[in-house]
Amino acid sequence: MRHWLRLALAAPACALSALAGAAQASDEAALKAAFVYRFAQFTQWPPPPLKDFTYCLAGSSDMGEALRSLAARQHEVSQVRVMTLTQVGQAAGCQLLVLSMLDRQEMLRWQQALTDAPVLIVADSPEALRSGAVIALAQEPNGLTFRINNTEAKRRGLTLSSQVLKLAREVR
Repeated sequence: MRHWLRLALAAPACALSALAGAAQASDEAALKAAFVYRFAQFTQWPPPPLKDFTYCLAGSSDMGEALRSLAARQHEVSQVRVMTLTQVGQAAGCQLLVLSMLDRQEMLRWQQALTDAPVLIVADSPEALRSGAVIALAQEPNGLTFRINNTEAKRRGLTLSSQVLKLAREVR
């Protein structure tokens, strides 16, 4: 049974990763949105259980529409929102924050504003793990990969599924 579960989780991620190498900009945004959506599905937040779930995007991300269409699918919470943020103070209600195309200083500002909050921070730059992101996406020649700072996830009270940890290029 567990073998089938692993295959069910790994197959879509591998297929998505293979598609990324040939993807154009909009396809890349859709692929990143799919990864972000799956990260949310395989993360546990601390109690109490979430009634609503908010995906937040900061920076110059073009994955908003793709994430909105994915979030419209069946979700375990009553309401799912996707918000595009322009100011750090708006991030307080986010469960998942995507930081895209921000310089190091901007990334640090967003991450410091959510210092101990149980927010899954996903960034699209590999060096973001050093400044407090939980997951960093990276475009490599063979496709889209990700790295995880599991120490940061635990510090924030988040539990990432072992399946996600196994698929990561690197786990710290």
